[in-house]
This record gives sequence, C-alpha cells and structure tokens, in this order.
Amino acid sequence: MRFPAYPLIVHDPFFSIWSFSDKVNVDYPRHWTGHNFDPMGIVRIDGQAHTFLSRPRFYTEALPQTSLDVTATRTIVQFQEKDITLKLTFTTPLLPDRLDILARPVTYLTMDLQNTGKKKHAIELYLDSNATPAVASNAQSVTWGRLQTAALDILTMGSVSQNILGTYGDDHLIDWGRFCLVVPKSEGFTTGYHRAKEGRGMFVKTGLTMDSDCSDMPSAAVNIVAYARTVLNLKPGESASRRLMFAYDDVYSIEYLHTRLRAWWYHFIPSFSDMLDVANEDYPEIVKLCDKFDKRLAADANKAGGKAYVSVCNILYRQAIAAHKLVESPDGHPWFFSKENFSNGCIATMDVTYPSTPLFFQYNPDLVKGMLEPVLDYAATWRWKFPFAPHDLGTYPLANGQVYGGGEKTEENQMPVEESGNVIILADAMLHYANDMEFVKKYYPLFEKWAEYLVQYGEDPEEQLCTDDFAGHLAHNANLAIKAIVALAAHADICKALGKKAEAAKYRKIAEKYAKAWPKKAAGNGHTVLAYGQPDSWSLKYNLIWDRLLKLNLFPASVFQKEVDFYKTKLNKYGIPLDSRQDYTKLDWIYWAASLTGNRKDFDAITKPILTWLQECPTRVPVTDWYWTTSGEKRGFQARSVVGGCFIAMLQEK
Repeated sequence: MRFPAYPLIVHDPFFSIWSFSDKVNVDYPRHWTGHNFDPMGIVRIDGQAHTFLSRPRFYTEALPQTSLDVTATRTIVQFQEKDITLKLTFTTPLLPDRLDILARPVTYLTMDLQNTGKKKHAIELYLDSNATPAVASNAQSVTWGRLQTAALDILTMGSVSQNILGTYGDDHLIDWGRFCLVVPKSEGFTTGYHRAKEGRGMFVKTGLTMDSDCSDMPSAAVNIVAYARTVLNLKPGESASRRLMFAYDDVYSIEYLHTRLRAWWYHFIPSFSDMLDVANEDYPEIVKLCDKFDKRLAADANKAGGKAYVSVCNILYRQAIAAHKLVESPDGHPWFFSKENFSNGCIATMDVTYPSTPLFFQYNPDLVKGMLEPVLDYAATWRWKFPFAPHDLGTYPLANGQVYGGGEKTEENQMPVEESGNVIILADAMLHYANDMEFVKKYYPLFEKWAEYLVQYGEDPEEQLCTDDFAGHLAHNANLAIKAIVALAAHADICKALGKKAEAAKYRKIAEKYAKAWPKKAAGNGHTVLAYGQPDSWSLKYNLIWDRLLKLNLFPASVFQKEVDFYKTKLNKYGIPLDSRQDYTKLDWIYWAASLTGNRKDFDAITKPILTWLQECPTRVPVTDWYWTTSGEKRGFQARSVVGGCFIAMLQEK
C-alpha cells in the first residue's frame, strides 16, 4: 500500500524522522512536524555515485528504488542498480511487552548488499547525518565529539546552549541533549566528522573522506556531518551486510510538577553509553523479537479485520507509540506521557489518552496505567480544585499543571463530562483487561467524586466542549451523554469489584435509568441526533463501543445496529463525516463506529473508504486523524497518538 508518510527513526515527539514521499531518496527525511532533517546515504558502484537516502545532490542520481514495505517495527526499502541490490531495514523495536527495550531511543539501520551478476563489483558505502535532529533551528550552533566503548564508536552532536527542558510548545523541536551516529567497531567502518558540502562532494568524486575530524567548532547544525564509510568488493553471488544505529540522549525527558524525569531505560542501565552497548549486544535477539511481534500483530489484525486492516495497523503502530515518551516516575513506575501533535501541544491529555488506548489494552495495559497515573496523582493534590477530571498536565514536555481552557483557575472552556467519563471508563477497562485491583482501589475516591458529577450533569450535558472541541461548544450532546451513562455503569463495576455493593447498585440503577431514556431523548427523523431537540442533526455515537467492550449491557443490540445501518447511508468517498455539521471526520472514531455491532460486514463496509483515502491522501504527513471526507485533505492534526484507537477491532476479538 501507498501511505501518506513512512516511519524511519520514530521514538518520541522529539526523535521522530519520516519519509514524506514514496521513495526515500527523492526528498529530505523530515521530523513529523515537516522540518527537514538531513541524513544522507550514498553508494558508489564501480565509481558511479548514487543516493539511497535523502535528496540527491552533488551530481548523484537516485538509486532506483524497487519496493518499500512497512511492518509494525520495521521499514524495509529495496533498491536495484545493474547487478547490485541494496536493502535498507530501519528497525525500531517498540516492543510493548518489553518496556526496557521500547524505552531505548535507538533505531538500527541494516544495509544488506548482494551481487546478483557474473562479475565483481567495487562498492563504497557512505552514510552521514548533520546535527539538525538536535536543534530547534538549522542555523543553531552545535559542537561534536566522540564516545568510545570497547565495542562502539559513538559520534555525538548537540547544541551549544543545552537548555535542558527550557522550552515547550506544539510545533517545537528539541535543542538539548545529543544526537548520535553509533557505529559498531566490528562492522568495519571508517568514521569521522567533516563539513557537509566539502565532505560529501569529496566522497561522490573519489570515494574518500577527510583524513581527520573537522575541529573548527562550533558550527551551524546544518554544516557539519558525522559519517561512516566502508569499502566492499563483491564477487558474483556474494552478499554483505553492515549495521549502524541512530540514537538520542535527551538527558532529562519530562518535567512533572517541577521534578525532572529521565527516560524509562535509566531504570535498568546507569549511563547512555552503557545503554548503547546493551542495545548493540541485544541486536540478534531484538531481530527475533521484532519478527515475532510483527507476525503477532499481523495475525491479530488479520483475524479482526482482514489483510487490508493489517496494513493500516502496521502504518499506525509506531506513530501511536512515538507520540508518547516513556519515563520513570518519581517512585519508580513507568509513566507514558502523550503529546498533542499539531492540536495544541498539550501533554498527558485525557481525551487524547481515551481514544488511543485500544492499542495499549491489546498489547500492554501497563502503558494505559502509565498514562493515567500522573493525571490522577495531580488531580489528588491541592492544586486541582474542581469536582471533575482534568484535561491535561501542561504543554509538552512540561507537565506542571493544566493549561487548557482556564487551566487551574477557572471552569471556563473545560471538558468536565468528557474527561470525567474518560477516566472512569478507562479505570473499569483496567479491571477488565488487566484485573488491576490495586489501581482502582488507590484512586477510588477520585472516581467516586467524578461519578457523582456525572450523575448530576451527565444525562443531559449543559453547553460545553467535548473531545471534538474543534467543532465548538454544544449543549445536549447525545454522544457525550452516552459517555456519561457508560461511565456510571463502569463505576458500578468498580464499586462491585471493591466489595461496595450498595454503591454498585446505586450507580448501576442510575445508569440503567439514563440508558433507558436515551433512545427517546436522542430520537430524530429516522436516526439519533447530534444534540437533543435537533431532529435533523446526526453524529457518530462512537462512545457506545465501551458498552460492548466492557460488557455493560446498557443498550439493546437494536440501538447499535440502527446506528451502523444509518452510517452506511452517509459514506463519502473517503469515509463518514463526524456529524451533520461538516464533512470532515475523525479516523479513530470511524473505526469505533465500524466496530459497534461486532459484525465483520458492517466493519468492512464502513472502513473500506479509509483504505482508498490512505492511498490517495493528498497531504503527505504522518497519518492525520482529522480530514475532509470529500477531498481527502488534512483538516488538522498529524502524527498523533489517537490512531491507537484504530486497533479497537482487535479488542472485539480479545
């Protein structure tokens, strides 16, 4: 399949490098925001230079690319020139059941060469990168140097200023820490630093590089490159393989209530160079683990939604994880902080967590717990004064308190029913998918308080924002009411699990009462409405899905079937609009709506336009979740974690 963009080196909101084109050697690789990065790969075959990574320059031609394939953990690119084949494999081991490995900011690049002809070929292989992954501006001054271990030559580059966790924002790049080109000494590379233009040009012309490291530092980030070069002579039928690693040391990753937190891998390994040594030693095992997980995910997706669904899940998997950072909490737990990429830059947003969780409930609920705990710990402090759940914890990477709407100071523009419902539903899901009694017991007082808020305000929500806040405020939101009703039944589940029988009966009775009244309140002209009292309006009732997943049995099957049958009448070329107000949609909510009946034919009918959209989407960015269903163009957002919601069909099977 053709996709809007392809993951190359994809770890977290700062260390995230993609190809925005179908060929990885016709344009610059880019950060998810669209900012250019500039690694460059060149191969000389019998003295003729070809570019295999980044935009061709210095009178080189693009090495002819023959295929580009994406699995959950790997992007594999193949090239062919005369008798020489080159295969690049970018392996990013985001293994959900091995958080110690997932947290390592390391991508492996394996370059496999083969001579398929009948004569010997001289091959000179070169790969470099400048310091742009480590700065906010290409003109920013950087320094560089080497770390040496017994097994590795580590070339590092970083900004002069090193203002650690000193800035924050949405369209925002890191400018602290060190970007690293990591070269195993056993691979036979010559390494060094040289000026980008002169050094690359010299290699293209002669196959040689500068004799010594460039030392006239500091320099603008775009002007200096760390490189690795090797020479191979391949006989007929002979093959060779070479491996490098790209890595990033961000020193500190997140600030939580003014305490700096390190990446989760520090929980296991004391230093960055030690971590790289372990990553290098683990490579043979990691290849096996990635292959095993890729097959597992493909089998799960195929069972739930067929071959096309496998492709969708493959392209979304790394994106969903890499919109987070996995860090060690102050008391030694794994915490998983999301960033709202190109929506507002918030960190740990509850209504971004909510749609993303199907992926994580499927493969490791501890990651959902790692999203919820920092928000709940914050809500339990004196700083959060409201009777409903918070929206966020700040602006990435600073999780120092809510900033959305009125922040901590006012109820204006908050999402009280939305966020309270989100937390309680996900807490019950922690019981359902992880049987985590300790979690719900610890935070029960918050769930109780927020459930009471939903009793009072959830059945018919007042004018307020919901997660679809781009559509504006809305009163009497029928889909938001569903969330409140489901959350009250979910809270009854929690009460029952904790032995609170009277409370369980109370909330279950209220939820059933509200659910019984909902179809009549939401009735429109042959369908359910967007908002009570607007008979010609309609919307996707995606919140209904948790009634099925948590086996709450609040709404009859006829409600689900009627919804899905109506959605089929509203299909545009690239999907179903979110509601009757505009023809844009949300990718995650389409998959939730398609899963409402649990019927494969319904699922296929509603999701089929998405496959067309992915192959024809005119906006070349990491997959957007908010787009126009008629033109296919991006309406907003990209590279967000909410695409984890597209894995929801797997939870039906689970």
